[in-house]
Amino acid sequence: MKKILITRRLLRACEDKAEGIFEANLNLNDELYSQQKLVELSEGCDGILSSLTDKLDSETINKLPDSIKIISNFAVGFGNIDLDAANNRGIAVTNTPDVLTDATAEIGILLILGACRRASEGIESARQGGWKWSADYLIGKQLTGSRLGILGMGRIGQKIAKIAKSLGMIIHYHNRSKLSEDKEQGATYHDNLKSLLSVSDVLSVCCPASKETVDMINKETLEYLPKGAVVTNVARGDIIEDEAMIDALDRRKVYAVGLDVYKNEPNLNPGYLKHKSAFILPHLGSATKDTRTAMANLAIDNLDEYFKTGNCKNKVN
Repeated sequence: MKKILITRRLLRACEDKAEGIFEANLNLNDELYSQQKLVELSEGCDGILSSLTDKLDSETINKLPDSIKIISNFAVGFGNIDLDAANNRGIAVTNTPDVLTDATAEIGILLILGACRRASEGIESARQGGWKWSADYLIGKQLTGSRLGILGMGRIGQKIAKIAKSLGMIIHYHNRSKLSEDKEQGATYHDNLKSLLSVSDVLSVCCPASKETVDMINKETLEYLPKGAVVTNVARGDIIEDEAMIDALDRRKVYAVGLDVYKNEPNLNPGYLKHKSAFILPHLGSATKDTRTAMANLAIDNLDEYFKTGNCKNKVN
């Protein structure tokens, strides 16, 4: 029986599944392991079921025991893992695509609605009490007829586009390449970022974090947006340059932001907390029971498939 380290708590049924297949070293206290402790606990293990909270950089990967043959990441993203270092050590890296598309897209739409309709201000006013209805009270931006720019029209971006279109939004997108007509769903393709941002009344960031996309939304590119645009991010915090975004909010270049992901989570930039127009969530994208169960089961299946066949369909390196 193969031995694996599971770095964070999974839902109980998923941990039971893992223990039925492997000799599983569970993290029963859901402790956030240091890089040193993760290396120590991986001694004698054949694989690691990691979480996006685990920083598996080159230094950490190079310290892993030779017995480690696979890192199965409990996430669709894998920016927490140095793929080059894993390749050099002959360690396979897998992710959990497809199963979290719907749940994350739902949060993407919530961010758009929350930012456009001033939900944070409304919640605060309701809690404080004493608010008074008037014709101009907390007027926000209506989605109907507005242009939604989707940066990264992958599975999640396409699902957001489908829902947003049903709400009357006009869809534009930028990808590295143009999609087929059936995947576009009538959306307009832009072959460069500047072109997309210039027509985005609302921008939804859905692209993966990579060397090419880190700080893609920055001081220069924010100026491409129409004045008073709304920016949302359901992908990864690394894609937005925080200081530039906060400055754009200060100047009212950006009307509002809707954010579920941040650099240095959970220590988000305090500048966002000062803005009434910031609708912020604590990384809830995949946080439904069905989705977290499906993600964990897929991460377990990835390990099982790799150990049985030496390969895995969800291998990313």
